[in-house]
Amino acid sequence: MPSHANLAQVRAATLCLINDERTSHGLAPLTPSRPLGDAAQRYSRSMVRQRFFSHVSPGGSTLTSRVRQQTTYLRGARSWALGENIAWGSGSLGTPARTVAAWLASPSHRANILKPEFRHIGMGVASGAPRPTSGLSAATYTTDFGRRR
Repeated sequence: MPSHANLAQVRAATLCLINDERTSHGLAPLTPSRPLGDAAQRYSRSMVRQRFFSHVSPGGSTLTSRVRQQTTYLRGARSWALGENIAWGSGSLGTPARTVAAWLASPSHRANILKPEFRHIGMGVASGAPRPTSGLSAATYTTDFGRRR
């Protein structure tokens, strides 16, 4: 169960599950990207703090604008691709296994995980939820996928 004390382990477990799925389909595992990870972590925290759940923030930022404005990931790239999965869950639905299983059950989220052109990933996990959870512990996830050339 995600908590403030184990978020690094939760991020690692989530990445492991995603890479297991990719390699089982003959795809290369994703490499962690610090810039994408920083953007993903900030976005997960923002969703919890500001109580929203969307790929577009209340201020209008999108994945592309966040990566461009907050990181160096796209600097100097001739071409690039980005994708994002978000999720939140409370109680047992907030674990890495349940989160990745939910993404794999969703065609658009599954497509991001299994997109061959993606090479990098940034993982953000924040304790808490963007909506009330009736006292249950919760976690909010953001995965930012990328490729740059």
